[in-house]
This record gives sequence, C-alpha cells and structure tokens, in this order.
Amino acid sequence: MSFAHAQICAQLFDQPHLYHPGKAAAFIRALGPELTGHQITIVNGADEVDHVAFANGRPSAGVIGDRLGRAYDRAGYPPFDMIGNVAIIPVEGTLVQKGAWLGSSSGETSYQGLNVQIARARSREDVKGVVFEIDSFGGQGNGVFETAENLRQLSKEKPTLAILTDYAYSAGYALACNARAIAIPEFGGAGSIGVVMMHADFSGKLGQDGVAITFVYSGAHKVDGHPFLPLPEETKARWQAGVDAMRDRFAQVVGLGRGKRFTKAAALKTEALDYDAADALKLGLVDEIAKPQDVFADFLKQINGRH
Repeated sequence: MSFAHAQICAQLFDQPHLYHPGKAAAFIRALGPELTGHQITIVNGADEVDHVAFANGRPSAGVIGDRLGRAYDRAGYPPFDMIGNVAIIPVEGTLVQKGAWLGSSSGETSYQGLNVQIARARSREDVKGVVFEIDSFGGQGNGVFETAENLRQLSKEKPTLAILTDYAYSAGYALACNARAIAIPEFGGAGSIGVVMMHADFSGKLGQDGVAITFVYSGAHKVDGHPFLPLPEETKARWQAGVDAMRDRFAQVVGLGRGKRFTKAAALKTEALDYDAADALKLGLVDEIAKPQDVFADFLKQINGRH
C-alpha cells in the first residue's frame, strides 16, 4: 500500500473510536479495499449507515497554542455565527481530533475547531447563550472527552442548548449531553454510548498469495497487533480492556453532563444501543422532542429578550 494509505490505515485500525457501529461498517466497507488493496470481511459487523453531513437537505450550520483561535482574535470577529447574543456552534459529520478549520463541507468537524469556539463563547461578554447544532454519528476518541469537559464548563457559566437536527450518536452524544438541555426532532436519534476498535488481519491473504513476512524485532510486544500477523488473544484482551475503560469514561462524561436525568449507571446499562426520539426522551437521554427551528426560536427569545 502507498505511504499515504498507510498513514490513513494507522489512524483507522487498532485505535479506539467513538463511532456508531453502522457508520464504522459503512466506512470500512466502502474505503477498506481501496486503502488496503484487499477485499474486506467484517466480522461481527453492524448494519451499515449512510450518513453524510449536509446531505439530503441537512443544513450546514456553518490545540496547543490555539493558533486558530488567535487568528480569529486578530481578525476581530467571533469564530461562530451570532444572532443577537446567541452564538451558534455546529457539530456536524465525522468528528476528528485535529483540523485547523471550524467546519468543513467535506463532512468533518474537528475538536480543535470546537474548542476554539467554546473558549471564545466563554470569554466574550456579548455571548449570553450558546446553541450547539448537532448532527453526527461520532468519530475519534482522542480529544472528545477534553472537548466535552470544555463544553460542560461553558454550560456552568452560560445557558447552552444542544439541538439535534437529526442524530447525536457516540462522540456526537458525548458532546450533546454536556449542554444544559437537549432537543431532538421527532425522527431523530441519540445514544450509542460505546467504543469500537477495528483490526485488519492480512496474514491469511498473504499466505494464499505465497508471501511470507518475517519480523526481526526487539521487545516482546513490539509487533503486537501488526496487520501481517494474526491477532494474539493476549493483545486482543489488552485492547479490550482499553476499550472497556474508554466506555466507562464515556459513561462518566454522560453522567456528569446529564446528572440525575441519565446517570453513569444508566448509560452503561444501555450497552451502546441507539434510541429513537421517543425512547431517548423516556430514558432521559434528551429533554424534549420538538422541531429544531421552533426550539431555536424559543431559545433566541429567552436569551435576547433579557438583554
């Protein structure tokens, strides 16, 4: 495989992600053969979900050193849209750790960009309330909990509202649950409080092709999880422990954000199920079922009417 593809595979495989499993299955089935050069077999896979930000009429809601944030500060305008005293921050599509942008028509949102916006929403005196417009099936695990903590801190200081224009699954829900309230449309969805990791094993394919790979290495675990070797049970167990630990952390974040409405124990009890709007409301994952524009208009009236 080419160097560029090897880089992508290094991010995709053997890393824990907070994706809805259907999104992960769709992604790997569509791009796996191109990335790896081989056909992909999904073991214990979920039904595929085709979900692209801004598609099918969905609206475009518009790290260290804070370079992106400082650039906006120099320009003298906020890194988000504002209506009166209400800031609007979109959380759309696949969520990734790094990316020097605030939103992207490619269907990705970066935690880096979100943290820039959250920090400015906290510090700007003209921001009296914040709406997070969310439509995401999740994304990378790295960066999500820090972003959720920053969002939760903002919610302690100023009114916040997560409006799901469609879905908030996995990492998308990890962010939504830290707003003061969550509104979901009638046919939206929320949940998938779990963690998924994928490993590609090419050893069988190489054997069929008559190719033998020999590793010369130092350190008993240096080549653990390499795609040219079968996955040892010991390595799988160690990765499973890491995935379980991240899920526990995820549930803790949900409990901190939702409080008595949906506790850590309740989050763990879901076993990563995703829920339609009615069940999400019944269980306490969200606070109301309503049309996004109606909820937004009420929030604008509430916040801007005070000032």
